[in-house]
Amino acid sequence: MKYQLAVLGNPIAHSRSPEIHKKFAEQHRLEVSFDRILVPFNSFDNCASDFIQSGGKGFNVTAPCKQDAFRFSVTHSKAAELAQAVNTISTRDGVIHGDNTDGAGLKQDIIVNLGWTIEGKKILMLGAGGAASGVVGDLLASNPNSLHILNRTFNKAQAIERLHSDHRLTAITTLDMTYDLIINATSAAFNDERLDLPPSILCDSSCCYDLTYGRKVNETPFLIWSKGLGVTSVSDGLGMLVEQAAQAFEIWFGRNVLTAPVIESMRENGTTS
Repeated sequence: MKYQLAVLGNPIAHSRSPEIHKKFAEQHRLEVSFDRILVPFNSFDNCASDFIQSGGKGFNVTAPCKQDAFRFSVTHSKAAELAQAVNTISTRDGVIHGDNTDGAGLKQDIIVNLGWTIEGKKILMLGAGGAASGVVGDLLASNPNSLHILNRTFNKAQAIERLHSDHRLTAITTLDMTYDLIINATSAAFNDERLDLPPSILCDSSCCYDLTYGRKVNETPFLIWSKGLGVTSVSDGLGMLVEQAAQAFEIWFGRNVLTAPVIESMRENGTTS
């Protein structure tokens, strides 16, 4: 039996989800097709419904459609409810169910794959869209000292702050301190945009993580800026992408997969396209 899977978003041509899930399927000798589906503006519901009605088993969701996917889903996991965003959709007895595996994937990549520490650290999150909201809960569960969110539209950062109601979580408007871990959750990498950030937010031991990835490993504008200022602990979001995909695969098929060989082979490939 061949299973139909997909990833929906805009842009979508850069996505490596098809490659990842085909590697996972090979581990369990499953036959899958995995399509990239470009979602035109205001067309998420139509694209998602068409895929499901065509026999799709499930699909991933990437920017900027994760909040659309939340509204599209009939039932939600606890992580999706907390994030108010969905990155994985499945059907359960004909009911559309939304999950969010981003936070768990990020946590696994940072702590296990990279060997960085979240507990007790001062964290800065850049951005307050669906990508950011999807990981805040798992970051807080890892017991940081503080988690600040900076976003061009302040009320979006405030909305995440109110949703979690955690004294360690604060929406901010200015950058006036240093951070142990800085996470870029904006879409700047998609357009090769450089973020206007003061070097003073970095200290000698800062770690910098970009949820997205560039055309080459660790070469997003944010990570290039970080490395140019002497930061040696940097990572793009490829490991997170693989880890969150592994959890999505388990949701769809009920099977665990090995992620380390997949991450290693994709890193060796050296590019994201």
